[in-house]
Amino acid sequence: MIEASLPEQNDSSSFEAFFRDPGFAPARPLAWALSQRQALIEALRGLFNGSQAMVQLRLWCFMELAAQPQARLSRDDVNRLFHAVLPEALETVLKRLRDINLLVWDPTPQDYHLSPLAQQVHGLLASLTSPPTVEHDDMAALLAQVAGAQQLGLVNTNQLKHLHAQLARLHDEFSEAIASGSESRLRVAQPRFDRALDLVERAGQALTALIRAEHEDPRLEREARAIGQAQARLLSMASQFTRALQQADRQRVTLGSTGLTTSDVRAWLQGHPDLSGLMGEALSLPVRPVMVSQHDLIDVAEGEFERDRPQAMGSADLPPPSAAAEGTLDTLSLPPELGKLIGLLDRWSEQATLEAAQQADSSAPDQLDPDAPPPGTRPLSDAILGGRFAQAAYRLQLMPLLGDAQAKTLKGLTGDLARAPWQWQFTARHTTTDDEAVALISEGSISPLPQDTSSPQA
Repeated sequence: MIEASLPEQNDSSSFEAFFRDPGFAPARPLAWALSQRQALIEALRGLFNGSQAMVQLRLWCFMELAAQPQARLSRDDVNRLFHAVLPEALETVLKRLRDINLLVWDPTPQDYHLSPLAQQVHGLLASLTSPPTVEHDDMAALLAQVAGAQQLGLVNTNQLKHLHAQLARLHDEFSEAIASGSESRLRVAQPRFDRALDLVERAGQALTALIRAEHEDPRLEREARAIGQAQARLLSMASQFTRALQQADRQRVTLGSTGLTTSDVRAWLQGHPDLSGLMGEALSLPVRPVMVSQHDLIDVAEGEFERDRPQAMGSADLPPPSAAAEGTLDTLSLPPELGKLIGLLDRWSEQATLEAAQQADSSAPDQLDPDAPPPGTRPLSDAILGGRFAQAAYRLQLMPLLGDAQAKTLKGLTGDLARAPWQWQFTARHTTTDDEAVALISEGSISPLPQDTSSPQA
């Protein structure tokens, strides 16, 4: 492949000389903007020219000078600030900063001060002073620039274009991770995706203000709306990312009863320093084939053929009728405490009827105390206590069935208990008992239901 020689080493060549049409570059907005920043470009070119170590020393000295709170620094202040730097290296750095018009020496007061050009360069290189972390990525820097510029009213089209391009790159990166279906790629992309959503949500107010604001430049309005669409695309990808992670979780296999999964094995293999060493001497042993004679193969084949051959089945009549064998049907029986409780309530009902009849014969109707408990009222403990603690607790759990409307429709002992003419109530107080299994029980009473005496008698 033959490449055309470009005048890279010719400093006298112009920017337009690299284009087929020299008038193309000045017509482009970005090229025109760069042509207006020749002083800034020359300052950066002089700052970054040379070896890596020398460039790093110049950047460090320049950033230290820009971070000083004094507006002017004497030579003694500069020497004290860079006392650890060799004098020859410091003189070389200061001379380069003066040559590219970043540092100005004022001979009258005999001190140094930074030029306005240095302030512009420092604004461009300020991000180099922050340590590289996951949270301070390119997305965060671009959003911070746009949000800050929006508050100051200094947003330009190039900032919005860079942010739009970064959002598009993130969308493509996450789309490829989702399309791959690889759990490792999804796990790696998940922190960046969550961070991107968090940053977009935080900067949403500034982006919304940019879209709703009235701009004199139509390009600024178009870029603001394009950023809003890119933001919506990135936010809509959250559900797709979640489904992809759930699909990866469903494909994970647990290895036996150890609790280890295929994801754990993959992560361990990815972090292993020597995968070939895991084989050990397994590949050093040759393959040992097992030779089988032809006669053995024939015998085995004949046996399998005869075994698998289906038998010819003729027409068969239905078997003759036969009587079913006698058997027993085992059903689940309720605990005997339920039946005993129903029998106890029946006996109490008979006694309550006799007591009510005796009380009615011995006393006049106007002498009856309306606040007195109904005849046959007994303490709740008489119906609960007896036997083991589990039996008493079971009888206490049966008390809510008394008078239950739904349980009354049931057949069996449960329905009989619900239909029993009794009611119960208890208080929050406790009383001691003489029972061996229960030390305390809630105070309460169980009494027969009041009978309806308003019906006419025959």
